[in-house]
Amino acid sequence: MKVLVLGGDGFCGWPTSLHLSDIGHDVTIVDNLSRRAIDIELEVESLTPIRPIGERLAVWRELTGKEIGFVRLDLAEEYDRFEALLRDLQPDAIVHFGEQRAAPYSMRNIAAKRYTVDNNVRGTHNVLAAIAETGQDIALVHLGTMGVYGYGWSGSAPIPEGYLTVKVPTPDGEIDREILHPANPGSVYHLTKTLDQLLFAFYTSNDQIRITDLHQGIVWGTQTPQTVRDERLINRFDYDGDYGTVLNRFLMQAAIGHPLTVHGTGGQTRAFIHIRDTVRCIQIALENPPTRGEKPKVFNQVTETYRVRDLAALISSMTGVSVANLPNPRREAVENELNVSREQFLALGLNPTILSEGLLEEIRNIAEKYRDRADTTKIIARSTWRKGMETSPDLVQS
Repeated sequence: MKVLVLGGDGFCGWPTSLHLSDIGHDVTIVDNLSRRAIDIELEVESLTPIRPIGERLAVWRELTGKEIGFVRLDLAEEYDRFEALLRDLQPDAIVHFGEQRAAPYSMRNIAAKRYTVDNNVRGTHNVLAAIAETGQDIALVHLGTMGVYGYGWSGSAPIPEGYLTVKVPTPDGEIDREILHPANPGSVYHLTKTLDQLLFAFYTSNDQIRITDLHQGIVWGTQTPQTVRDERLINRFDYDGDYGTVLNRFLMQAAIGHPLTVHGTGGQTRAFIHIRDTVRCIQIALENPPTRGEKPKVFNQVTETYRVRDLAALISSMTGVSVANLPNPRREAVENELNVSREQFLALGLNPTILSEGLLEEIRNIAEKYRDRADTTKIIARSTWRKGMETSPDLVQS
């Protein structure tokens, strides 16, 4: 299969590109390298040492004899170039990671909010418009987020995979209708993913584009069987307050003896998935696309759920590092439940990596190995959800 991986230099895109190449697909990465530019803006680097994209691709070719193409292109700004690329390469499938992916960064300031909307929504629409304009039968797999559902408002009822059956009252009685699960975004980043859903619904109906939308949980872990082959292929490990997901942040903090920073009570329940499972889920989605004219296929790409405080307690018990509670920079419920339906990937053969089985490996092989690269001034989250909210650097340990 000939596959374009949009955003293929990023945290999820890079290991996915290697995985797909390793199992025999013809892969081309399309990326504007904006994530590297944001590192410069934030003055923080990945805990792991990330080599230039050209060196990464050369090492992969050297180790495997397989070529991964690379096109530097801005999806939001260079529509004509992207359409020409589709006409030239005629891919069978596109994997779309090409969006600004961090909720805290999207709330950092007005510039970051505007950039997130401009980049994500324009980029996604340009991809869809180009597929429709070229008339190619390309299967699109998009990385969405569990955050489109919001957290906790549906109570203990399981969140279905994308769609909800509702009863609509009419003069002749109630009728059943299937709708997209109501969106409840908690940040500008999550808002862009909910807008993506509406774009997908329109283009599947109007242009019969085949689309799979993966509502993914928080990704943890660093390495896959491909990235571990050579340190020059290593994947990103973000730990800072804007891009460091909660579990990776805890792992780095544990490695350097920094208190594990829990925001608020830690009663927020989050969904998790290991990066090894992410790349496998992408493969499964590519191998099981919807048919033309079918509504977007939605998978909840989740393997486990944990309360943040329970996650911190688990890592604290493993490492002896204390837990510290900080004010929550987000506007969200103090406590929430998260019951998620996730049967489709399991039925298609996913054998998930269990969090409790992989944590010590991650601490030993990544967080402790690269601990000297950590900038402790970047650990505390500074981005807030509204004016007047402040995150104090003072740690209240427990």
